[in-house]
Amino acid sequence: MSILKIARMGHPVLRAIAQPVADPRAPELRRLVEDMVETLADAGGVGLAAPQVHASLRLVIFFVPAIRGGEEVPLTVLINPVFEPLGEDMEEGSEGCLSLPGLAGLVPRYSAIRYSGYGLDGQPIRRQAQGYHARVVQHECDHLDGILYPARIEDFSHFGYAEELQKEQE
Repeated sequence: MSILKIARMGHPVLRAIAQPVADPRAPELRRLVEDMVETLADAGGVGLAAPQVHASLRLVIFFVPAIRGGEEVPLTVLINPVFEPLGEDMEEGSEGCLSLPGLAGLVPRYSAIRYSGYGLDGQPIRRQAQGYHARVVQHECDHLDGILYPARIEDFSHFGYAEELQKEQE
C-alpha cells in the first residue's frame, strides 16, 4: 500500500467530471481503494474521493466517527454513487477538505438524503443519511462532479483558515 499525493484546489483533476467505474470488482480498483484508505488515515480526514488522488473515477471512501454527535458509520467504499435529497431542508455546517488544507467554511447541505452505489464486491449499497453523515456523502460526491465546497458557500465572511475561524468562535 502507498500514501498517495492529494490534489489541491486549482489542479484540473478536481474540476473534471469523473468517469464511471466499469467493474467494481477489478483488482486495480481494490489496490486504489487500499491506497486511498491509507492516504485518508495519514491525512486525518473522514472522506476522500478518487479525483483527490489524481484518479478521475466515480469512487469515494468515508466514515463517520461517533464523536460527531450522530450514529457512527464504518469505513464505506462507494462506487458510482448517486444521492437524492429527502425533502428540501438544508443545514449550514462547517466543512474542510484535504484538497484545501487549513481552510474551512460554512456550507449549506441537504439535511437528509438517500444514497446508493456499489461496494468492492459489486453488491449494491443503499442507505439513508442525515446530519453529518449526509454532509460527508454530499461533500465527497461533489468531488466526482468537479465541485469543491467553496462553490457552495453563500456567506464568505465565514470562510478562511480553520485556525482563525476557531479563534473567532472561542
